[in-house]
Amino acid sequence: VQLVESGGGLVQPGGSLRLSCAASGFSFRRYGMSWYRQAPGKERELVARISTAGGSTNYADSVKARFTISRDNAKSTVYLQMNSLRPEDTAVYYCNAFGNFTFWGQGTQVTVSS
Repeated sequence: VQLVESGGGLVQPGGSLRLSCAASGFSFRRYGMSWYRQAPGKERELVARISTAGGSTNYADSVKARFTISRDNAKSTVYLQMNSLRPEDTAVYYCNAFGNFTFWGQGTQVTVSS
């Protein structure tokens, strides 16, 4: 099983990034997918969640209207489009698959700074 995140980096406040998480080794379409983040000195928090077919999504209040989670089951990939980024969005972002089992990616760093 692998979840491989990509797309992180350094961006100025107000900018955008698109994270990707490529999954392999399990039945991707049978798992809900989430993005979590963890800032230095803080607990890991749920950012966004999407159902197996993509018809249902949930967001943390802090990212609503700025972030969009989506998935492509044909490509076994989940995305997180992040717009209007703020310094407080700086964190390591983790991809998560939940279902019969729970899987985690290794994380990708997002830094929002001028």
